[in-house]
Amino acid sequence: MKKGYLVLQNGQVFEGIRFGAGSDETSSGQMDSIGELVFTTGMVGYLETLTDPSYYGQIVMQTFPQIGNYGVISEDFEGDSAVRGYVVRQLCETPSNFRCEKTLDAYLKEIGIPGLYGVDTRELTRIIRENGTMNAIICDEVPSDLTAVQAYRVANAVRSVTKEEILTYQAEHPVYKVALIDYGAKQNIIRELCRRGCDLTVYPPSVKAETLLAGGFDGVMLSNGPGDPAENTEEIAEIKKLISRIPLFGICLGHQLLALALGGKTEKLKYGHRGANQPVKQVDGTRTYITSQNHGYAVVAASLAGIGKEIFVNANDGTCEGMSYEDQKAFSVQFHPEACAGPHDTSFLFDRFIMLMEEHHA
Repeated sequence: MKKGYLVLQNGQVFEGIRFGAGSDETSSGQMDSIGELVFTTGMVGYLETLTDPSYYGQIVMQTFPQIGNYGVISEDFEGDSAVRGYVVRQLCETPSNFRCEKTLDAYLKEIGIPGLYGVDTRELTRIIRENGTMNAIICDEVPSDLTAVQAYRVANAVRSVTKEEILTYQAEHPVYKVALIDYGAKQNIIRELCRRGCDLTVYPPSVKAETLLAGGFDGVMLSNGPGDPAENTEEIAEIKKLISRIPLFGICLGHQLLALALGGKTEKLKYGHRGANQPVKQVDGTRTYITSQNHGYAVVAASLAGIGKEIFVNANDGTCEGMSYEDQKAFSVQFHPEACAGPHDTSFLFDRFIMLMEEHHA
């Protein structure tokens, strides 16, 4: 076992044991990793978390104490891992699941991501909740100078997790033709659309609106993704050209980009919403849904007054969780209705997208 440290930008030090990349005592040199430290409250779904491109540039900490129980199952991956590090309280080194392919430690070694276990994650969570998200470094030796840690910023996130290629996916019984703009899309968005009869063409974030409008599509899906939504100025400009001309459905970053394209504003949250147990209330109704979320920014609903209607709010802090733009044939949500690890309470939103496309052709 190799000792390691998690050092926060304010100088607080947490000692633990290294796993994953850089944990081999015989390896030459050390593997330090700086990132934005965030916590996620999911009790299951650690594979989906580790392979969600929306975590780009971040050191992810699990609040659930034991991680790795069912090992690594590649079929459950949502994309390519983009995290900068992984912190857990207790690491299960002997997973038990008939689908298990390897241990979490072996997987992180394979993809070059450092981990740290044996850390007091409850205390760390309290610090982030009180002080807000902060930068940190996973290292073998506590650095005397934290300038690099303090200066770290997550930037150019969308282009860092996407590729300049066009992919197609066929539904078993195709009825609709949908374009998905990939800002860091999770694979289950593709599966949810295909099982509803959508032949899907996945485009990179650089795709031009003219290409989509000339493609004979019934609707356009704006995917999830990482980083500050406001830095994606070129992508926002292209979404503006699509508004009112074709049905639009945005998830997570797609929700934020659509709001910015319509003249709205976004803001950075103190510590964000990450986990599979986030309560979301219907604005016009009595239902509260349990949702999966992963975001550090939120749409300011008041900035869209007279343009759109807020349809969901977070039951904990009242932040915007969904907008409807009826005149523009568009709607969007901050949470993940496609969450593969659950909950599945809001998967009906994909059906709403189907209805929007049908109404557009009626």
